[in-house]
Amino acid sequence: FPSQIVTENFAKVIHGLNANQLTDQVIHRSKRMILDTLGVGLLGTSTKVCNKVAQYSKIYSSDLSSTIWGHLDFRLPPLYAAFVNGVAVHSMDFDDTWHPATHPSGTVLPAVIALSEAFPQKKKISGLDLLLAFNVGIEVQGRLLHFSREARNIPKRY
Repeated sequence: FPSQIVTENFAKVIHGLNANQLTDQVIHRSKRMILDTLGVGLLGTSTKVCNKVAQYSKIYSSDLSSTIWGHLDFRLPPLYAAFVNGVAVHSMDFDDTWHPATHPSGTVLPAVIALSEAFPQKKKISGLDLLLAFNVGIEVQGRLLHFSREARNIPKRY
């Protein structure tokens, strides 16, 4: 079962990552990616699609809540906050892109931020931990993209 071995090794690598492994270059690039994604996301909060998704998501409530970017008084459960903020990022379609087509930061950052906000005050994560989580998300996405046969065929289809 080769796929089990690949998956198991993949999980071990991801699980074994820690903040000490982030080089200065990775930290610098990650911060730039995060800043760019936040900027595009804040711009995207004014789009029609983002406003529709945000309005629809208001029906959900939870004891845990995370911020909807650009709306200090609007909070949602982490799952929906990540979704609304991810829509905001991608609605402008200026978010970063890999080839074959995928948008790494726009999918990872909203989830990481929403989850980090949902932690109880006594268990808040550090900025370095947030950078690690962001990079783990990017790494997972990149490896899945690398493993995907369908992704490699995208240029042939278009």
